[in-house]
Amino acid sequence: MAYYVYILASRKDGATYIGVTNDIVRRIFEHRTKAVRSFTSKYNITRLVWFEIYDDPISAISREKEIKKWKRAWKTKLIEEKNPQWEDLYESIC
Repeated sequence: MAYYVYILASRKDGATYIGVTNDIVRRIFEHRTKAVRSFTSKYNITRLVWFEIYDDPISAISREKEIKKWKRAWKTKLIEEKNPQWEDLYESIC
């Protein structure tokens, strides 16, 4: 089973959210449809701008916690290394 660490954004250089899941398509769909009242629904954070895949949940959770502690500039650099325009990657994973 695959586990995903992902970053959502409201827009380029906008509000971001970092999460972990074992079903990225379902989880991003939940964010996009605001299925759960949360930080992402309150601030309209629905654009998948970055993700990594892991083989085990412990590695994924560790990476999520690590990235959450980073400065914003580091997170921006991480996103822009693979997605310089902050394009929504959701369609590419469906």
